[in-house]
Amino acid sequence: MNGSSLGGKDHLIVAHHPNSMLVARKKLASAMFVLADFGRYLVAIANLQKDVIAPYKHLVKTIPADKSTPFEGRPILVYFQGAIYRKDGGAIRHELYYLLKDEKDVHFTFGSVQTNGINQAGQGMGSSKFCLNIAGDTPSSNRLFDAIASHCVPVIISDEIELPFEDVLDYSEFCIFIRASDAVKKGFLLNLLREINQDQWTKMWERLKQIALHFEYQYPSQPSDAVDMIWQAISRKKSSIRFKGHRNNRYRRSQNLVKIT
Repeated sequence: MNGSSLGGKDHLIVAHHPNSMLVARKKLASAMFVLADFGRYLVAIANLQKDVIAPYKHLVKTIPADKSTPFEGRPILVYFQGAIYRKDGGAIRHELYYLLKDEKDVHFTFGSVQTNGINQAGQGMGSSKFCLNIAGDTPSSNRLFDAIASHCVPVIISDEIELPFEDVLDYSEFCIFIRASDAVKKGFLLNLLREINQDQWTKMWERLKQIALHFEYQYPSQPSDAVDMIWQAISRKKSSIRFKGHRNNRYRRSQNLVKIT
């Protein structure tokens, strides 16, 4: 296709790392981006009108659906292991740490990918009912997708997060969303989660097992896995952009004639 005639709108750029293309972003803004989130982008450069959100690749091992531990086998109510002291929107991690660290059924501790950290996180998530996905330096991270792979119901505390494939997936069926301003109220988070009974949790757990494939990167790609879902999302977005372009072209011929006359 002739890129000059469409101003780059027919180009697709995968820039999944939050710091990708720092220098070139503005010049490439008309292209469609595949991104992790919009946390470090100006709205004029990246937005839901033209771009696609793709999942991070999870780090923990996927738990097969038939080996996933049910409600009664998960003794930990809430799990978080990762960097606690973050900047910008991630400052909430520090606040939540001091609210939750001494609760008996909560695992909230520092962790990293080093010194067996990934295996520890996988075991911990697989033994927990709820896994916290808290904003860090950016609105999203691989932690959400680690929780999905572990069938640990994600609790999303990240007001600016954008989620992959949300036009076809209802995340409220398998995630809990809590506004940051509510999460830091003493007792709010744990009271909410403790009110979710076994039947309600199990319904979300069953849904997690159903949708987990959508967040699995595989080679070769299989129907409905992460790669296939990304291409489907690109196709839907492309159709939407083409539709808008066609509408904008309605009066192009007559307006050109007006300019000539």
